[in-house]
Amino acid sequence: MPWPEDARVARLATVDATGRPHVVPICFAIEGDTLYTAVDEKPKRTRRLRRLANIEANPVVEVLIDHYDEDWSRLRWARLRGTARIVEDRHAVELLAAKYPQYQEEPPAGPVIAVAIEEQKEWTASPS
Repeated sequence: MPWPEDARVARLATVDATGRPHVVPICFAIEGDTLYTAVDEKPKRTRRLRRLANIEANPVVEVLIDHYDEDWSRLRWARLRGTARIVEDRHAVELLAAKYPQYQEEPPAGPVIAVAIEEQKEWTASPS
């Protein structure tokens, strides 16, 4: 898988109806121009997550995927901007399970957040 699809974690930024930002780490898979992430079984205080309420109020989101290394010449990031939808999508769950072995044993129950990627910016410390 090419960068940034092969990254293991990203951060999803949503905004509530009053403009207050909310950022959470996510597992994700990208297919074509869509990024998928799902509500999974990791411990949470509630299944009614703020990210879902925020997307319902304002579907514009950003996803930051970054790679840190003590060798700063290897630093890089990708920022994806897009519009999110909350969906039930078995194919997205299959994509996530193909990437994360943990999801093969316990697939995410959902729902799935599908982000239509409308803009992608990338930066790397080294042009190679």
